[in-house]
Amino acid sequence: MLSRHFLRCKVLQELYSCQLGEKSEAEAIHSFDYHVQHLNELGVLQVALMVKMLEVGEAVIEAGKKKFRPTAEEKSPNRKFLGNGFLLRMADNYELKKLVDEHGGCWQTHEDLVREAFIEFRRQDVYCQYLSHPERSFQEDKEVAIALFRFLMNREALVEAMGGRSLLWEDDFEQIAQYNFMMLKTLEEETLNEAMPWPVMYDVRLEKDRADMEFARELLRDTFAGRQECNELIKSRLQGWEFERVAMIDVLLIDMALTELMHCPSIPERVTVDEYIELAKEFSSERSHLFVNGILEKLLLELRSQGKVKKSGRGLLGAGGEEVQA
Repeated sequence: MLSRHFLRCKVLQELYSCQLGEKSEAEAIHSFDYHVQHLNELGVLQVALMVKMLEVGEAVIEAGKKKFRPTAEEKSPNRKFLGNGFLLRMADNYELKKLVDEHGGCWQTHEDLVREAFIEFRRQDVYCQYLSHPERSFQEDKEVAIALFRFLMNREALVEAMGGRSLLWEDDFEQIAQYNFMMLKTLEEETLNEAMPWPVMYDVRLEKDRADMEFARELLRDTFAGRQECNELIKSRLQGWEFERVAMIDVLLIDMALTELMHCPSIPERVTVDEYIELAKEFSSERSHLFVNGILEKLLLELRSQGKVKKSGRGLLGAGGEEVQA
């Protein structure tokens, strides 16, 4: 499920940490693997919170009925949400239950936060409108469940509770929430059942996930090993600028891009260059993407003339930066 763009981000962060402290190639690869696989736990924690709301909702409703002076609504509560077919199917999914048992236990120690979130969600328009329709449909159940997920992911207290499990998750929380959000939207009545393989962030059962992970490992390994060569190439193209004054992030981005250009023949040049321009916009200074683009265009022509970049198919760059067909 993790995109190659996201994995490139993780490789960049790992290389940056290597620059800040002594770390061997093997240690860098091990750290990268641990960080990526640990994201499955964060993904499960986010989804487990949705299922937990059914349990907490039941407790809130029962507590209301036991009040000394319950309101008419508390005496005869609307239980439509507790019968939400989408959430109940999630709760019954065998793999998700197993994952929640392994990773989702944190919510047992944050019952107060979840209860507060449920009470606040009941005040939302989307919840009130949902209860106002006596009829039920899977699509309606799905829509309110997804609205619930978005609501929960924007509760700072809940986000902090999850972040307390790992300092590594602060930068990744929003991206993993977005992945989960898109995943939940793909679940349909015909497929969401107890036997469905539950989607996780990195699924070793999927060939694509394995291939993308291996791509990222190789990118990290080859960039780590070839940094000196790539840095010399960068120095050769700096005009009126000392290498030591170039931002570390910009150097690492160019190192990664050059490595990808030289070691990944199946990835079009245009894709690689565009990726690292975007990463420069995300992680570096305002004008860094222009610097990264300029250096890469110059070095790409040089490396191609030396036979160090061998690509085929669409996405090649011509002398003027235009796309050409090999």
